[in-house]
Amino acid sequence: MRGRSFNPNYFKAKKSIVSVFLIASLFLLIVSGALSGYAKQEKAPSKLIVTDLLGRKVEIENKKNKRIVAIGPGALRLVLYVNGTKNIVGVENAEKAWEEGSRTYIMAYPELKKLPVIGQGGADSSPDPEKLISVKPDVIFAASFLDRAKADALQAKTKTPVVVLDYGTKLLFDENVYKSLRLIGKIVERQQRAEDLISFMQRCKAFLNERTRNIPDSKKPRVYVGAISFKGGHGFESTMGKYFPFLATNAVNVADSANKEGWFMVEKEKILEWDPDIVFIDEANIDLVKQDYRKNPEFYKSLSAFKYGKVYGQLPYNFYWTNIDTVLADTFWIAKVVYPDRFRDVDPIKKADEIYKFFLGKPLYSKMAKKFGGFVRIKLD
Repeated sequence: MRGRSFNPNYFKAKKSIVSVFLIASLFLLIVSGALSGYAKQEKAPSKLIVTDLLGRKVEIENKKNKRIVAIGPGALRLVLYVNGTKNIVGVENAEKAWEEGSRTYIMAYPELKKLPVIGQGGADSSPDPEKLISVKPDVIFAASFLDRAKADALQAKTKTPVVVLDYGTKLLFDENVYKSLRLIGKIVERQQRAEDLISFMQRCKAFLNERTRNIPDSKKPRVYVGAISFKGGHGFESTMGKYFPFLATNAVNVADSANKEGWFMVEKEKILEWDPDIVFIDEANIDLVKQDYRKNPEFYKSLSAFKYGKVYGQLPYNFYWTNIDTVLADTFWIAKVVYPDRFRDVDPIKKADEIYKFFLGKPLYSKMAKKFGGFVRIKLD
């Protein structure tokens, strides 16, 4: 039987090839490990640099589970929309001392009242550096009641990054609201949640506009909102020009003829002159309106909306700035009342709970309605 002749050089060559392969593999492992470490370093710098709503460059230690506080009108609410109660380590005393009122974020997260006090709080209060330092925050979110100088001073005193947020002037669909939410998301590593919130608001805006934008003003009822809260409660003469829910639904706001934007008081004679077809009343101040009705019934009975039973309540949304969730819920209710045929398929109560659950994780309409009245027709007598 013939066999293959033995060749010792064959095995030597094969051994050399294996050695080269092993050395090359080891080299690749070392290089890839080094590159991987470098990539991780690149992705996680020690400092996160952000620009707040005052245009200030703020450096924040880039670590997981940052300890968070929020001060001033509306700051805590925006943080909770993005991040829930995660890592909140203190709240202003006002959040504990005030009645719950229409602050839906406190309804959703009553456990916040058990946290340490970080200052007095309230629209006209000043930050308390010592109390802020006591809870060792990694970042202080502040409402725009702080100007650049005050924000810088607070940051220097606390040796903690201060990031100023802002609601803008349009209550909901405002670029400053979107910027604030994105800024919070970036800092607390919830960017997708921030984008989801913005997308939700923009879809609502598009939906409301699409159903109402092509209706001629001559075909629309003329509307008025009264008893709007602004730094306290007010009666029927308290109204708003360029009122957000009316703008979002392309409604004809009689108060816009006064050429004023935002909150203002109007004379009863002017309301009689406007004579709106539909009236909405902020239910936080319904008792003030009822008291005035008992004193001046003829004024109210002279208005077409009261004659024909076209007076409706809306949930209050102003308490320590704007509860965006409730504004949006009110807007769908107003759309349903003003354009019943266009919003036949919308249930305002179900929509309200959808909104509350999206923003705050809990259905809150029934609690708000029990407290204030809800989406109902109003009779003053």
